[in-house]
Amino acid sequence: MLYYKTQEEIELIRESSLLVAKTLAEVAKAIRPGITTLELDRLAETFIRDHGAVPAFLNYNGFPNSLCISVNSQVVHGIPNENVLEDGDICSVDCGVLKNGFYGDSAYTFTIGEVDEETAQLLRVTRESLYKGIEKAVAGNRLGDVSHAIQEHAESFGYSVVRELVGHGIGRHLHEKPEVPNYGKRGSGLMLREGLVIAIEPMINMGGKAVVHERDGWTVRTADNKPSAHFEHTVAIRKGAPDILSSFKFIEEFQKEVIK
Repeated sequence: MLYYKTQEEIELIRESSLLVAKTLAEVAKAIRPGITTLELDRLAETFIRDHGAVPAFLNYNGFPNSLCISVNSQVVHGIPNENVLEDGDICSVDCGVLKNGFYGDSAYTFTIGEVDEETAQLLRVTRESLYKGIEKAVAGNRLGDVSHAIQEHAESFGYSVVRELVGHGIGRHLHEKPEVPNYGKRGSGLMLREGLVIAIEPMINMGGKAVVHERDGWTVRTADNKPSAHFEHTVAIRKGAPDILSSFKFIEEFQKEVIK
């Protein structure tokens, strides 16, 4: 069943999504070579609870932590642990919160110290793919227009789109219909209507599209052990232009300060 949201409900999802954005900015301030992913997880949980919300992922279908943190060849659903991040790593941090009865969800792939240009380009293109998809997330288009835009941009650089993992609707539930694939045919699929809220999240591999599940039952990594990148926004469907409810601006503001 599809759930179309009222304007009031969309604003509550925006509030949750902006708390996710601010939580990811707190991660940005702390993430560095030498820190463990478990330390980042604890930091995020404290920040979320201090702002009157609950970590959405903690105990979700048995997931043991508040963040999904996936390093290098891990695609998504990595479990925070005592492993130390190293210079040259990339680290996808996926965060969700529940506040006022509504969920927010967003993800960002960070560079740890200095990364090589090949890896940096993967992150740039994955992020660009997200925004290419978002551009098509307007009333009157079809879901396949979003999916195709992501796929076309990523594959134009020789990258692969993960097939087994997709974006999703979001609202009173963390995962609602429809599924939002990152590949597809232009003009196909569900007609997008105002009030639909979806999480768009390209997962793009440097090598092949095949993935495997690790023994922990959660972590998904590339079958060829090449790097994977992941960016995600929560988006409300509108007429004329999409409405991005989450944000990377808090991360970017901190990163600009560091550069200064």
